[in-house]
Amino acid sequence: MLEEIRITHLGVIEESVLEVGPGLTVITGETGAGKTMVVTALGLLLGGRADTGAVRAGARSARVEGVLTLDPATDAALLAEVEEVGAVVEDGRLLVARQISAQGRSRAYVGGATVPVGTLAGLIAPRVAVHGQSDQHRLLQPDAQRHALDAFAGEEVSTLRTAYREAYVAHRERSRELAETLASMRERAREADVLRFGLEEIAAVEPAPGEDRELAAEEARLGNADTLRGAAETARLALSGDGDHPDVLGLTATARQQLDSVREHDPAAGELADRLAEVSYLLSDLAADVASYATGVEVEPTRMAAVSERRAALTSLQRKYGDTVDEVLTWAEQGARRLLELDGTEDRVAGLREEVGALRSRLTDLAGRLSTARGEAARRLADAVTAELVQLAMPHAVVEVQVRQQESADGLEVAGRPVAFGPTGVDEVDILLAANRGSDPRPLGRGASGGELSRVMLGIEVALADTRPVPTFVFDEVDAGVGGKAAVEIGRRLARLATGSQVLVVTHLPQVAAYADRHVVVEKSHDGTVTTSGLVALDDGARVRELSRMLAGLEDSVTALAHAEELLATARTERS
Repeated sequence: MLEEIRITHLGVIEESVLEVGPGLTVITGETGAGKTMVVTALGLLLGGRADTGAVRAGARSARVEGVLTLDPATDAALLAEVEEVGAVVEDGRLLVARQISAQGRSRAYVGGATVPVGTLAGLIAPRVAVHGQSDQHRLLQPDAQRHALDAFAGEEVSTLRTAYREAYVAHRERSRELAETLASMRERAREADVLRFGLEEIAAVEPAPGEDRELAAEEARLGNADTLRGAAETARLALSGDGDHPDVLGLTATARQQLDSVREHDPAAGELADRLAEVSYLLSDLAADVASYATGVEVEPTRMAAVSERRAALTSLQRKYGDTVDEVLTWAEQGARRLLELDGTEDRVAGLREEVGALRSRLTDLAGRLSTARGEAARRLADAVTAELVQLAMPHAVVEVQVRQQESADGLEVAGRPVAFGPTGVDEVDILLAANRGSDPRPLGRGASGGELSRVMLGIEVALADTRPVPTFVFDEVDAGVGGKAAVEIGRRLARLATGSQVLVVTHLPQVAAYADRHVVVEKSHDGTVTTSGLVALDDGARVRELSRMLAGLEDSVTALAHAEELLATARTERS
């Protein structure tokens, strides 16, 4: 809810504060006093165009500040958006501001953070509906009109719209996946051919894990057989010679005999002899192994050729598929899995086409039902708003809510013809007005004057009040061109709207002002050279005098005062 508006150096207002509470607040004042500056100020907070001409003469800049009270229970989404822009909410209050320099620069602030004007508008616009003499009517936008109709229609349309959107999102995702799959089929076929060739090449060689390392070691051994055998024979002779040359086993046996012969003189010598015996056994086994190794080392030209040929085959695979045979086998395993996926592309395409077809059928069904429900709701809304306009001094006005579709060759088949579809369905909604008997219905922005348009908007908002509450409504001279009983009806409807929302009205009619919960007057003063206006909240006595001025142009007329008191009493009785 909007709690306060502070205006500085905007138009004729030098500096003033408007405290806005719940219910209906009216702003009155003499012609030219600057009542509409309040609506202009709100328009700036809603992201309106910054007009340097609105900066007060002699001032460097104009500034508008607004204070909004936020409830964590109902304003959670807004609080999250505020946090995203780095703004601060203090004690449940959010300060927003717009500043315009006389040179044309504009700045926006949210909770102490500087933000783009669009961000400020995005945060505030959904919470404040302005209906004025300018182009700030949100219900002039086609999307807003469709949303308003859907809200008025109630639970049936809400359920259908949710189901339709879910089906629409699923259809869009599956359609995109199908298009991507079809677009990549040629590339996938080429990839499959490459994989298939590689797997066949690897299968023909049949490499074994670690085979490349084993073959490399064997090739090195076969290539150096003579050297290996010579070294082994020399080692065998050194361990156990066949001739007169001393060998390790003979020398060890001699050493053992010498120590064993003195065992009885010293046990330590006996222990050493025993240890030498153990060494002799080990050396004997080692000599036998070396002799066996020397005998087994042979030059095998045929085996050497086979190893070299096998290594060449493995090397050919390693150049293409991995640095080692193990990596080649890993590539083959992964390639086989990928080939299964690629070979299943046609099945995947068939499955996606079936899914897209089923989702399209569901979309068609939901779109048709949604369109029918909107059509029924459109008639009810048109009748409700037309009835409101009869009471708002537009007895011959007729409102039509048109639900229509655009034909499209690749659209959904609804009511026997292909129509374009989107995330909200197949319908475009237009609210049309025939302001006078015999005139053709025209779009709201082109079928009514400013005052008539404001009254139409009031009628629509009253009709929608129970289904689509907006925290704050602003009406600028909604009563233009009316008086008498029609003015009373406007006051009643504004008061009814204010039971569920905060309503701010700029008016020149006492019949409307009498229904206010809070009455603010714009007072104008001048020193002969400069005109200044300020906002003053009225107490009960001052309200009576202001209403009498509005009635008769005289604040102290006994008759006007009596009439003003009667107006207030009647309004209070109706609202109690």
